[in-house]
Amino acid sequence: MSKSIMQPIGQKRLTNVAVVRLKKHGVRFEIACYKNKVLSWRSGVEKDIDEVLQSHTVYSNVSKGVLAKSKDLDRAFGTDDHSRICVEILEKGELQVAGKERESQLTSQFRDIATTVMQKTVNSETQRPYTISMIERLMHEIHFAVDPHSSSKKQALDVIRELQKQFPIKRSPMRLGLTIAESNVSSLLEKLDAWNANVVSKDESGNQLSVICELDPAFFRECDGLVRNLQGRLEILAVSVHFEGETHVDDFDDFDDAPSSKPKERTESTVVAQLSEKMQKQTITSEKNDEGEVKQQRCNTCDAFVGDAKQYRIHFKSEWHKHNMRRKTRNLPPLTAAECLADVDLDDFKSDLKDYSF
Repeated sequence: MSKSIMQPIGQKRLTNVAVVRLKKHGVRFEIACYKNKVLSWRSGVEKDIDEVLQSHTVYSNVSKGVLAKSKDLDRAFGTDDHSRICVEILEKGELQVAGKERESQLTSQFRDIATTVMQKTVNSETQRPYTISMIERLMHEIHFAVDPHSSSKKQALDVIRELQKQFPIKRSPMRLGLTIAESNVSSLLEKLDAWNANVVSKDESGNQLSVICELDPAFFRECDGLVRNLQGRLEILAVSVHFEGETHVDDFDDFDDAPSSKPKERTESTVVAQLSEKMQKQTITSEKNDEGEVKQQRCNTCDAFVGDAKQYRIHFKSEWHKHNMRRKTRNLPPLTAAECLADVDLDDFKSDLKDYSF
């Protein structure tokens, strides 16, 4: 006697899914989505909801395959239309990720925050920038915890405020170019003095005065408002007066011999001049290659000689090389080291302006 085998019909197994969960009126609702598509949908990159949802079905528990009850849907959303409810959950719900994936995301965001802090600060005693490892250690000492629902830039500013309470750290000043009528100069200089701004240069032209100064970003909006009221013009010359890289660290070599001396001023022209001099030395050395004295490695991406094999490996990790790699993918010509620094600063101006609101 044969026995019939009972098998499930139309069973759909939801595996390898990203779950978005929303709790409303005390009831939990979940939808099953494709991994890496939820963030694309929320950022506006993905427009086709069928590419995001694995099924237009609302569950109370995706992993167990338990569907949400119609009465619960009506009470919470005012409708039992699963497609409409899926869109609302997708926009307002919380994305559930695995433990290892969450840990990886938090670690990556922690690093991004530390990098932003490093770029925006210097040691208030030595005027040197902190290294990324030092910033991370200080963040651990103040028991900083990453908030995955907050932007990295906002959290970086909060970290700076906390670090300033315990460690010698301050915002690196920004360089501004101010042009104002000569009759209003006294009011401007008085304010700059009150803000402890460092006036780099003054240039009189007709009945106008152009001032280049280095100012704490905390006073940027106030300075911008003052210049507007005085019917002047403000131009951002540099978001930060220090730059990353070996040239920045080398500038402070003299301070080791005289730590109590006042740090020398560092200007963009100094950086550009030093980079140009370095490039010239590399070019001269590369010419010696023909005579067999020193072998120089050439980077085709940056179209420049970058030194011996060790320097060549270091160059591949530099922001100069990475920036030219991005330009190469867009079929743009390579930039010199000095041009790269200026190009990166210009790209960051708009995105950084909103951060100067301590």
